[in-house]
Amino acid sequence: MHMATRPKRWTLAELHRLPDDGNKYELVRGDLLVTPPPSEEHETIIARLTRILDPYVAVHELGLVYHARAVVRYDGSEVEPDLMVRQPPTGAVRRDWENAPTPVLVVEVISGSTRRRDFGEKRGFYGEARVPEYWIIDAEHRSVLVVRPNVPDVVVTDRLGWRPNGVADTLDIDLPALFDG
Repeated sequence: MHMATRPKRWTLAELHRLPDDGNKYELVRGDLLVTPPPSEEHETIIARLTRILDPYVAVHELGLVYHARAVVRYDGSEVEPDLMVRQPPTGAVRRDWENAPTPVLVVEVISGSTRRRDFGEKRGFYGEARVPEYWIIDAEHRSVLVVRPNVPDVVVTDRLGWRPNGVADTLDIDLPALFDG
């Protein structure tokens, strides 16, 4: 008789022992997520979005724009969003991410290998971590899915507006320009 095996439950200690081999390793509720290096299109979208976000984030003192290798750690899980906006540490720089502030914005650019997890595991994780806004950018469909707690999701294809809590004016992002340069 064949017995079903339970999938391995990974820990943060095991995650941190994995090799730096160009892949991105993330941990969500004990499940290891492995992503190959991103495409040039993926990184170009992140670079263009950074150029748009950075002045707005600075003027409104929202913190800094962070990229992959910066992590969100919550309840034994750790992920590397493609981009996030959060306050930097106060005082001396911390050496770990354990008590870092919750981001005010998290962005993932989906690809064929990340689509399911960006819409599934990571979406659930960001909700549990109380991230107030999560964007899933889909270059193939030239759209952004905006996910906020307790409101219906919105798919945007033309102009994306972002106004974090406590900020009076809205950042207006021209999505065709984001995708086309």
